[in-house]
Amino acid sequence: MEKLPIHSGDAQDGPDPNGAPSKSRRDRSIPPHRIVIAVGFLICYYLLIKLSPRISLWPACGTHDAPGSADSDTSRNSFTPDSPDQTWQEYNKQLQADQESLRDTHRADTKVPLEAHIMSKCPDAQTCLQKLVLPAMEQISDKVNFQLSFIASVTNDSSEIKCMHGPGECIGDMLLLCAANLPFHPTADESLLPKTYPRTPIIRSLGFANCLINDYERIPERELVHQCALEHGIDFDSLNKCASQENDEPDSGENGGPLPSGLALLRNSALRSSSLGAEISCTVRLDEKVWCIHDSGEWRDCADGGSNPQVLADEVNRLWEERN
Repeated sequence: MEKLPIHSGDAQDGPDPNGAPSKSRRDRSIPPHRIVIAVGFLICYYLLIKLSPRISLWPACGTHDAPGSADSDTSRNSFTPDSPDQTWQEYNKQLQADQESLRDTHRADTKVPLEAHIMSKCPDAQTCLQKLVLPAMEQISDKVNFQLSFIASVTNDSSEIKCMHGPGECIGDMLLLCAANLPFHPTADESLLPKTYPRTPIIRSLGFANCLINDYERIPERELVHQCALEHGIDFDSLNKCASQENDEPDSGENGGPLPSGLALLRNSALRSSSLGAEISCTVRLDEKVWCIHDSGEWRDCADGGSNPQVLADEVNRLWEERN
């Protein structure tokens, strides 16, 4: 019996079983359209190789100029398209920095406002800080925008400022405001803190405030101020320079420096307290509303359980959860 070929290619040339005439391989020719396609492919391949160095790897995602272009800002782009790996690396770094900046802005916007209005030589301020504000801040410092404001007699008509407990209290108020507003740069061993701060970290300025007010009768003795500044990492010379300025401009340090004016800081703070109706030391305000007042040794006008630091911390956490 005749065997059938396993593959069609194994069959010998011969007559077709159906009677159709067979064609020899030598008689088969390539169709013209296939030749045209092959030539076109070769031309495209040649052009791709020839023009590839001119192709830009910068993503056309917006209106920003590509690095190295004629209209780009050389201060922002020190790299060129000749090094595409570097281009992408710098682009990604900038993108990450922008995203982190947006996250920081969002976090700042969603923090809960917490403010204490005090007089530095007032015993109620001492009780208020030590029994309510500080214990609560140990739990919620990263969730609030805390501000220490001061109560004094001040008007827009003159530069005069009067404090209830005398000129020494005005100096104490200025010292506390200066401590909170001095430019601050943490040292290398403070690994838990961010790399830079525009102002003194709240953990330091509030600690300094508690240190002074804990011995409020001695304010503004130099020895007390120096010791508290040393304990909480506040530069004493800068602190003294800020509080000693007689200029009433907010940011007019000597020789055009960045140091703020303690007098101007106190004026602005007192005007703020007055505009908010905070006239009693100590008045604690949470989320732009009065939370609790400590006056003449007693708590009053407090939210339900408001004199309890845990209740204050719980309310801050609740407000934080609503906004984040």
